[in-house]
Amino acid sequence: MALRIGELARITGTTTPTIRYYEAIGLLPPAHRAFGGQRTYGRDDVRKLAFIRRCREFGFPIAQVRDLVSLMDDQERSCREARTIAEAHLANLRSKLAEIQALERSILELIESSDRLCRYGPGANCGVLQQLAEPEDPEWQ
Repeated sequence: MALRIGELARITGTTTPTIRYYEAIGLLPPAHRAFGGQRTYGRDDVRKLAFIRRCREFGFPIAQVRDLVSLMDDQERSCREARTIAEAHLANLRSKLAEIQALERSILELIESSDRLCRYGPGANCGVLQQLAEPEDPEWQ
């Protein structure tokens, strides 16, 4: 099987610039070159690129994807390492989710408190804008 870069992109649901980028940063091995310099790819490249794409869909950062690809290529390493990487990623996602939920609550409070202050007149009198302009130090006023 000798696929051209556009075919590889279509089969794996990626783009040709993404494939070139992954080659440039070493996630994918350099493509074989056919006559005339055309990149060609095989089954292993399809599987590896599909793997990388799925990792990225799950939000794994490039560094973790690199570790997972390395683990996939090494017969001596334990698959426990993959679980450890996935657990660390999940913990990071949960932390970000908690931050986003806290931000959501803060914005909801901002909106609700501005509803009490705002008469929906000129922007200069807007409760949302006035609250956002308040300095952190309450003694400043």
